This record gives sequence, C-alpha cells and structure tokens, in this order.
Amino acid sequence: MQDCGSPEVVFRLSPLVQQRHWHAVLGSFLYPGSPSALADTPSSPPDLPEASPSHDTTVCPVPSRPSFPGSPAPCGRRAWLDMDRETRVFAENHFRRLRGRLPSRVCPILDRVDFIENPDSFSYSDFFKGYLLPNLPCVFSSAFTEGWGSRRHWVTPSGKPDFDYLLQNYGDVVVPVANCGVQEYNSNPKEHMPLRDYISYWKEFIQGHYSSPRGCLYLKDWHLCRDASAKGIFTLPVYFSSDWLNEYWDTLDVDDYRFIYMGPTGTWSPFHADIFRSFSWSVNICGRKKWFLFPPGQEEALRDCRGGLPYDVTAPAFLESRQHPGLNHCSPPLEVTQEAGEMVFVPSGWHHQVHNMEDTISINHNWVNGCNLANMWHFLQQELRAVQQEVSEWRDTMPDWHHHCQVIMRSCSGINFGEFYHFLKVIAERRLLLAKEIGSGEVEYGEGSRLGPQQTIFDISRIAEVLASVVVNPDFQRVDTSMLSPQPEDLLQQLEEVMAAMESL
Repeated sequence: MQDCGSPEVVFRLSPLVQQRHWHAVLGSFLYPGSPSALADTPSSPPDLPEASPSHDTTVCPVPSRPSFPGSPAPCGRRAWLDMDRETRVFAENHFRRLRGRLPSRVCPILDRVDFIENPDSFSYSDFFKGYLLPNLPCVFSSAFTEGWGSRRHWVTPSGKPDFDYLLQNYGDVVVPVANCGVQEYNSNPKEHMPLRDYISYWKEFIQGHYSSPRGCLYLKDWHLCRDASAKGIFTLPVYFSSDWLNEYWDTLDVDDYRFIYMGPTGTWSPFHADIFRSFSWSVNICGRKKWFLFPPGQEEALRDCRGGLPYDVTAPAFLESRQHPGLNHCSPPLEVTQEAGEMVFVPSGWHHQVHNMEDTISINHNWVNGCNLANMWHFLQQELRAVQQEVSEWRDTMPDWHHHCQVIMRSCSGINFGEFYHFLKVIAERRLLLAKEIGSGEVEYGEGSRLGPQQTIFDISRIAEVLASVVVNPDFQRVDTSMLSPQPEDLLQQLEEVMAAMESL
C-alpha cells in the first residue's frame, strides 16, 4: 500500500473507514487482483427474468494497432460490435435529455423483468436501446448459451456439476473460497485452497445433507479466464462486448473482472451493489439462483439508524428490526429465479442479493462502458467525499491532506482520481487510433478492430463528456498531473476535434 501519512490518523478514523482501510492493508482490497470493494464486495452478477411460465417474476501504454476490446482472455471468443447510425443518434439524444442526471437514477418502477427468448430476433441495438441505456435488467434464455463449452463439459447428463471433469482439468488450481456462515462486516472472510480440496468439501457437504462443521463454503471470484487452460469455456455475448473495464486490464495485462462462482445449495452472496457501479452479467452453467434486486435509490430506505446497509435482506431479524426506520417506505425487491443456462443482466447501481437454490456453477463479468461511465465517475466522487468527511479534522494540520485522501480512497475503493484518468486515457487513445483508421479507410472491420465506426464515435463522445467533468473537478485539479501524457486538457481537446471531424458519419 502507498504511504498514507501518520498512523495515528488511521486509528482515529470512524469504524467504517478504519474497517475499510485496514482491510485494504490486510489484503481484502487486493488491487486489482480482487476487484471487489467492501461495500460492493461480492462481484456476483445479478439476475431477473421476464414473462415465461418457468420464471418467478414476483415483486417483492497504448498498442500500435488495437484489437477490440483488448488482448483477449483465453476463455471467451468475441463478436464484431457496432451500432447503426440511428442507434447512435438515439443514444446521443438520450444523454442530452438527461441533462447531467445520472442514467442509473432515471428508470421506471418495474413489477417484472423481461425474459428474452429468441437470439435470432434480438439484436445488439434492441438490447442497447431497451435495457443498457435505460439501465433496466433483463434475463436471456438458455438458447443464448447453448453452444458454450462449459455447458457441455462442466455438467453431467443429469444437470449436476461434473466433479470428475473439473478435477481432471483444474484440480491443482488454487481458488478463493468464502465462508457464507461468517459475517465480516457486510461480507464473508475468504481463504484459498486447491480446487480438489474444495470439491472434496463439496462432496462431503452433500453427503452430510448439506451441512458441515466447516460451515457453508462458496468458491467466489475465481479468475479462471486468465488461464490458457480455460480456452473455449464461453463465447462473450455481443450484447456485453463493449467492456471497457476488462479492455483496460487486458491492455495492461494485469488482471480482469471475469469470475467463476461454484457452490452447493445454500451458498449465497450478501446484499451489495457491484464494484464502481459497473454493469454485470451472470450465466448459470448449471443449477438455479434466486435473485433479489433493488433499483437505484431503494437502498437508501434500507439503511439502519447509523446509515449502514443491510447484510441480509431476507433475514427475519432485518425484516422485523426497528433499526431500519425507512423500511416501510421501500418497495419489495424484484425476485427472480434463474435457471440453468440463463443469462442475467444487472444494470448499474442496482443493489442485489443472490442465493443458490441448487448446486450451482456460474460465469460472471463486471463491465463499464459509455452508458454507465458517468455513474462510475459519480461514485468515485462520492467515495472521495466520504473519505474527506471522515478525516476532515486533520485538514489544516496534515501535510498533503488531499493527497492522503486519494491514497485512502484507493485503498477503500480500488482506484483514485489519477488512476481513473489513466483508465479514461487508455480507452480514449485506443478509440482515437480507431477513429484515425476509420477516417483514412484503413480499418478492417470484422477481423482486426472488432469495433465499428458508430460504436467508436459513441465511445469517444461519452469519454469526452465525462472527461470534461473530470478536468474541472476541484479535487482532480489538486492531483499532480505533471507527469501525465497527454495532459487531461490536451486529451479532451483531441477527443472534441475527432468528434467534430466524424460528425457526418
């Protein structure tokens, strides 16, 4: 961890900041190796379906030539991505109408989640306009994933996890395992063990009628997709392929936000919202999950008298507690049962809790793109303000107080303002290079870039809008940018010039 100043400052922080800060020191906030932040800990992606008889939808540096969206992870193939001009104009008008409001906070009240049945009749533009822009959840049928290698090889004919196959191919891989029976703040403590040891536990858990003296253990946040042995386990759906978060980490060749989850009946992920207010998607390779989803803003009614969010929204003690004065003003969550093979899209800022109703394996991704980039930037500003408030009494006495706030923020959230700019810079420079090739007619659509002209223009416009907000932010202006190249103002100017030049496309 970076130098964070006088140790007595840390000890005198509020319990929340102490908890987050020292968990960072101890490794709970592995950066970037475990991309979950404490408040948003489980990276589990959410779920919700539409109207299908089988679903319960009750209310309750930059490379010289980029390939999109970065150096590919071994486990998944990607599709060619573009939108038509009408969709791009539709998106630009959408953000113009928001007039600075956050997309995640402008969504209708739902009493059900749409279920998308047929891949042949559902385009990228359909998803983009119907769900991604309005920030609404949906569930895709198992037809969208029927060709995945993991669904063929990881599952027995009876629909159960194929322990023999998993042991033969990944038995010696060390995986992270959480204990669902132990609460550590709003998350669960983790240990690491070889997959063969976890599967041995799993078998014993089943034989013990889904009980064990070791507790209820859940394999979570396994970065299998960075392993060459994982090639072919899934194909990245085109709907989710504008994925800047994993493009950024793939470009740096450091880490990713792609995870495998495995666990027996009864394993679960506590109430949370996803890291950086990212989108997420989740596919059940086998098994069933129950999701409880709350649209953005609803979580405020669930806070206790001290302002804390709940750990388990299904616990009788929570439902009956007088410690949650706003509970009567909160609408019931959307409840969704996700079946094997189905794919759930969880929008930005939707809090959720997830339970495995059967022995379950899932593949999950967190992702950010132009549609929720403003949400990410707003979240980071909130995180910094929270840190500043907690250490405000040392503002006049601590040298480099603003710098130390950025250090603490990074340890709590996994990123600070300077690193957010680097994230924007990497994605922006890759898009600018594509724009240059588009303008010269050199780009080879379909094989080389995997990113079309309209999507490129849209991405540039969204980066420019958020970067314009970043460069005038007083806290960002206090960040030392002397070593940055290009300077933020110069990068913004480049983006604006390219937008003007490509306006006619």
